[in-house]
Amino acid sequence: MLARTEKISFQGLAGAIDCVLDLPMGAPRGWALVLHPHPLHGGARENKIVTTIARACVQHGLIAVRPNFRGVGDSAGEFDRAVGETADMQELVRQFTSAYPDAAAGKWVLAGFSFGTSVAAQLYSELAEAADKLPDALLLAGSAVDRFKFRDVVVPETTFLVHGETDEVVPLSEAMDFARRHGLPMVVVPEASHFFHGKLIALRLLIEQRLASV
Repeated sequence: MLARTEKISFQGLAGAIDCVLDLPMGAPRGWALVLHPHPLHGGARENKIVTTIARACVQHGLIAVRPNFRGVGDSAGEFDRAVGETADMQELVRQFTSAYPDAAAGKWVLAGFSFGTSVAAQLYSELAEAADKLPDALLLAGSAVDRFKFRDVVVPETTFLVHGETDEVVPLSEAMDFARRHGLPMVVVPEASHFFHGKLIALRLLIEQRLASV
């Protein structure tokens, strides 16, 4: 259950990263970083799929961190096709874990929607390459990893992929190619569009089911 939402700012390579923290009731059992869709197409931390994922994480006892990428809201910088955004999220992870050690000592969920999936997958890959602490779960909705890929991507075999059957932005076939290449199963929501119109409850239930095993 959501206790409150607080604004906070971290420092990325281009300047301020404008964020909110969604805080659970009671002591958090971990945290989640939830990444939004394409900044040049209206993507922001208030996106309904981002907030749906964040609420599910909060319900699970996690602090949900929802940053705005470069050039969105009060975040500094300009859109950098996932390169700068991924570097910024590495900085955010370091700064959050330092500022909130109790939450950082618990479970960690990394999630993204659309463009945010590309940043999430490449952030996971950067962390793995650096032998840093890795998320306990990687959740990718409306996967667009390959569209903004700037490095080889390594994702865990437990990666949770969910996609709309009638996605008009990232065709299901494209998401299947990504899933096939990485040997991942994928949940397909029948008749769901890219933005899961009318299917948010189904999406939230799927996320909650995945979180139950974290």
